[in-house]
Order: sequence, then structure tokens, then C-alpha cells
Amino acid sequence: MSPSREERKTDLLEFLRTIQKAGVPIENLGEGERLVASGLIDSLAILQIISYLETKYGVDFSEGGINPEQLGSIGGILDLIDEQTK
Repeated sequence: MSPSREERKTDLLEFLRTIQKAGVPIENLGEGERLVASGLIDSLAILQIISYLETKYGVDFSEGGINPEQLGSIGGILDLIDEQTK
């Protein structure tokens, strides 16, 4: 049985806490807020998010490439996981 979206969100938030900038509370971010623009992460952290998705969920970026819009928000990342793990 695959994890629910809420369980994946919990895992994602735990991961983001390991790479986030200090002083920006992740709990206050909505699913649609931009991670870089909010100051939570810097643009280099996107590479860490890609690695996380490949390792944890087997997301393969080799065919479709990387869409920065999908990786720019918590909701976008969760949608990508949903699409790739069907």
C-alpha cells in the first residue's frame, strides 16, 4: 500500500527541514507558496530536492526533464510524486 498524500507531505516537510535556511518557519508555508521566493531554500537546494525524489520515490527525470515550476512549491512537488508513482 502506497503512502497517502498527507504521509508524503509529512516526509517532504521533514526533508525540507534538513535543507532549509535558518529562521524561516516551514509550518507557515502553504502548498502553493514558492519555496525559493519565500526564503525557505536557495536555488541550489532544488538539486537536493531532485536527489530526494529520485532516491525516495524513484522519480525519473531523464525522460521528461526537470520542470522548475513543479519543484518550486510543496504542492507542486507532491503533485509530481503523485504523477510519477501511479
